Amino acid sequence: MDLKTWFITGASSGFGHAFSEHAIEKGHNVVATARRVAQLDSLRALAPDRVLTCELDVTQPQQVENAVKQAFGRFSSIDVLVNNAGYGIVGAFEETSDAELRAQLETNFFGSMNLIRSVLSMMRERGSGAIVNISSMGGQMSFAGFSAYSASKFALEGVSEALAQEVAPFGIKVLIVEPGQFRTNLAGDGMRHMPEISAYEQTVGATRAFAHSMHGTQPGDPRKAAVVIEAALKSEKTTLRLPLGSDAIDAIRKHAQWILADIAQWEDLASDTRIDETN
Repeated sequence: MDLKTWFITGASSGFGHAFSEHAIEKGHNVVATARRVAQLDSLRALAPDRVLTCELDVTQPQQVENAVKQAFGRFSSIDVLVNNAGYGIVGAFEETSDAELRAQLETNFFGSMNLIRSVLSMMRERGSGAIVNISSMGGQMSFAGFSAYSASKFALEGVSEALAQEVAPFGIKVLIVEPGQFRTNLAGDGMRHMPEISAYEQTVGATRAFAHSMHGTQPGDPRKAAVVIEAALKSEKTTLRLPLGSDAIDAIRKHAQWILADIAQWEDLASDTRIDETN
């Protein structure tokens, strides 16, 4: 059995908790991290000899360094890094302050960058490893009211796409996961709602209502997501992007078709932009 050490952020609930349970069930070592380490006690109890729990706020570089050091001290390696910690923001761009936007990027984007930097040289020197970045269908497209959230996920995907090419020669895989609606706390405690400006009711109001109503009703099972992710990592040719859920698959396909239609509509005019060489 090919057993690994999984390092998972945001493991106290939702995807992170489900991924941790899955990895433990499969016999892997697990480093489960969260800002409130006491919330990880149930995971440690599942297999105390194979589970290390660490306090970790991904926006704090010193905590990142400490957690990674503890992981290597306990298990000697990190084979799979799962960047899952994050939260959402609902609000029109004008409703979202600079402080809120920066905080969103600090957690959802720079937090993942902190973790990747902390393990990358070790994976490179060993010649193996996997980096799993949990994005969203909102990392491929956006909707009125999700500008800040999608900005963080677009950035995550941009780095991931380049990183995958950079580290492939070293035997390191990079997987971008793009879930649709899954039964997590994202729409509950994991969602911040910005102060409302009435002028945006027509464009953002439906998004706000959707974000409130979907909590606890999402059809996706996080444990099944974990199974698919591990299968993708084990495949000989791991895909770069992995949409999860029929809603994500359908929406991303329609968005791609929309982009292709725009390209076709403007191709002739947009292509005619070369400098006219004169003798």
